[in-house]
Amino acid sequence: MAFAPTDLPALLNAGFDTLIDVRSPAEFAEDHIPGAINLPVLSDEERARVGTIYVQDSPFRARKLGAALVARNAAKHIEGPLAEFEGGWRPLVYCWRGGQRSGSLATILRQIGWRAETLEGGYQTYRRMVVARLYESSLPHELILLDGNTGTAKTDILNMLPALGVQSLDLEGLAGHRGSALGALSGQPSQKAFETALTKALITLDPARPVVVEAESSKIGRINLPPALFEAMQKAPRLELSVPVAARADYLTEAYCDITEEPSALVARLEKLVRLQGRERVEGWVRLAEAGAFRELAVQLIERHYDPRYARVRARLGAEVDDTLVAASLDEAGRADLASRVADWVKERGA
Repeated sequence: MAFAPTDLPALLNAGFDTLIDVRSPAEFAEDHIPGAINLPVLSDEERARVGTIYVQDSPFRARKLGAALVARNAAKHIEGPLAEFEGGWRPLVYCWRGGQRSGSLATILRQIGWRAETLEGGYQTYRRMVVARLYESSLPHELILLDGNTGTAKTDILNMLPALGVQSLDLEGLAGHRGSALGALSGQPSQKAFETALTKALITLDPARPVVVEAESSKIGRINLPPALFEAMQKAPRLELSVPVAARADYLTEAYCDITEEPSALVARLEKLVRLQGRERVEGWVRLAEAGAFRELAVQLIERHYDPRYARVRARLGAEVDDTLVAASLDEAGRADLASRVADWVKERGA
């Protein structure tokens, strides 16, 4: 039996006990439906082997080998991660197009007595829904941009807002990047995986209430923002945070401690700025990093790199600030106070 959802919420809230992605680990790693577990019926190597035989030798031989491999892997899953499920278990199984791989496993599961269904069209059905939502329609949410120069704790403030009754969307968190030359986190997702995370986040937000997002360029690291989202951001009212350089340097030294704990990684990232800042200046910053003078390094990066670049970008975009909130400190109490003031501003605007 094939499940044919009418839209993305219908798929994500269908009520199946388990969502099983039977594609290869590499396919799953690139992107998958939220909440799915990966029980591949063909490994990456097996899938490549079957595909090669199909093209270069015989489709029949490829299908025969594929069937044997699928049965072998299905047995491992049934004896392993699926062993504890009782008779009423109802999984939804999908592969790339909703064809042989998902159909094969679902048939075996149904023979056992489980109420397995396949997703009509497979992952491609889901992917078309994501593309339609992000690229083929306008954003239904009213956005408010939280702006401010590097080191004004925008992301921290943004993530405090839901507890204060204000909706927010952390694009840098979804993209796995802090949005600056030194900003990469543990690793960025694929573009498709980012779009999955973004779509999932947007579905949870109430279109009748404003959503605060951090001011970004059209790219966060190597991730591209969907044009409809970026266009909505460009048209959104802009609330600026203004904080003295000294307080921002203190905050950056604390917030980027994961980078400063590995000076070699920090030096490698500083080297990427040579094209923009020149070898002599970057070598001075490298000496500060190697000496552990991270606060002074933060001050110089703010004054000589980040602030001038922000100013040029704002001038190019013609960005107009609707209001400015000034803070003297970004310690824990200062951030909490600033988040409260941002929340009050958003609520007053929406009143």
